[in-house]
Parts: sequence; structure tokens; C-alpha cells
Amino acid sequence: MGVEYVSRVPRPPLDGLIDDLYYLEGAPPYARLTLPASPAAFLIVNLGAPFRIRAGTDIETTEYADGCVVTTPSRALEFGYPPWTRSVGVHFKPWGPAPFLPMPAAELCDRPVSLEQAWGRPAIAELRDRLATAKGPYEMLTLIEEELMRRLCETAGLGLVRHTSRIIAATSGAAAIDDLRVSAGVSSTHLARRFKELVGVTPKRLARAYRFTATVLSINPAEPIDWADLANSAGYFDQAHFGHEFRAFTGLTPTRYVEVRRRFLREHPGHVLDGWPLPAD
Repeated sequence: MGVEYVSRVPRPPLDGLIDDLYYLEGAPPYARLTLPASPAAFLIVNLGAPFRIRAGTDIETTEYADGCVVTTPSRALEFGYPPWTRSVGVHFKPWGPAPFLPMPAAELCDRPVSLEQAWGRPAIAELRDRLATAKGPYEMLTLIEEELMRRLCETAGLGLVRHTSRIIAATSGAAAIDDLRVSAGVSSTHLARRFKELVGVTPKRLARAYRFTATVLSINPAEPIDWADLANSAGYFDQAHFGHEFRAFTGLTPTRYVEVRRRFLREHPGHVLDGWPLPAD
């Protein structure tokens, strides 16, 4: 069986923090999926059997029963799925989770927390019950949107981080960090501190993620790839630098990445999850 995936953009002001709300149910294409690091954050409310996340080879795999919150990662995450998964989630913009979290985003960088740790057991138990008894995906998305609207709070420095992040995004990470500081009218130290608090990574690291993501998404795995030309056009110093970034963000070499992407396309053509997650088996 396939996977049912439903998504929509939330209403203002949530649309300034969130790319989309989604519902996912079905059998995952692989028991383990690698999610390369990207300029994104997300929240998962789990309605099925527990799933597992491993954030790097030096961190133990953690099981999540109620769901989790992931701020902008600096390296690939490995997800382990049950045979059937069901969840409601939120794809945040890099600065998006901050108004909903009781802790600085830096504390969550590459260390996802459970929803119980973020919002408390009673609140999450009630939310999961309401979602589980909803009449369908669209009602579920309305419920999670209402929960987010209720939890939305003022966050110091959010305007600064959002403004600077949008410049980084608009230039696919090519904006000079010193120019960003000047545009923001603050010191480099202040800007970096705000980013760590609200995004989890520095402006420089976020810019690297935007550049890498734009470069990877431009790759057509079905065609021959001139890696030197791709690295040059993306603004990397040389092909070696490009290869280093690939390993840092995916845990794979460029050629191995394409092999894995081709495997996904070959084994699950047209799958709703194709495009970013990679089989880890």
C-alpha cells in the first residue's frame, strides 16, 4: 500500500512561521530513512507506533512515542519507522519553532526533544486524543493549527532573525554574513546569539544549509552530472570543498548520494516522499 499525504499552508500569522501543516499515513518506503540537513525545522505529533531518530553516529538512537520537535539540524538525521506510520506534523521555517518552545533552539540542535518535554504530558495526551478521533486529515490539520495559534507567543529578537533569514534564503545562502550584520544594524556577536537562540545555528551555518539544499535540489539523478561544474556554479571554492559539504550534510559522498537517490526513484517511482529523504538500509 502507498502513503496518504495531505498538506496545506496555515492562515496568518502562522504562515510567517510555517511552510505547511501535513497529515501522513501509510507504509514507509524503507524501514530507515536518512533526512539530510536542511534549512528547516519540524514538529511531529505521532498517532501510530513509536518511531526512532538518530542524529549522528556519536548519538544514541532515541525512541519517540508521542512525537518530537526538531530545530534546524546541522547534520543528517536517521529515522527508523514502524511498518505502518501515522502522524500530523508541521514544517517550520528556520525561525518558526521559537515562539512555541519553552527552551532555546540551540538546546535542540541535533538533539530532538519529545512533545512531552516541550509541551507537557497532559497537553500532548489531550491533543493526540483529539487528533486520533478527528473525522479526517483536514479536521486534523485544523486542530493542529488551532493548537499552534493558542500557543503562539511574542518572542524577543524574532523580527531580526526572520528578516536576516529571509535575505539568506532569497540569495540561496550567497549573502555575505558581514553584509547581513550591517543590514540588521547589530554586531556579529548579537546576530549570532539571536540565531542560536531562535534557529539553533548561526547565520553562517544557516547560509551553508541554504546553499547546499539549493545545489542538491538542482541535481537530476537521471542524467550525467559534471561535479566540478556543479560545485563551481554553486560558488564552492573547489570540488574538494563541495565534497566536504556533501559529507557534512548527508553523511555521503556526492556519487554515493546519487546512487541512493537513483535507488529510491527505481524502487518507488512517483512516491510522495521522493525528493529529500534517502533510504538508509
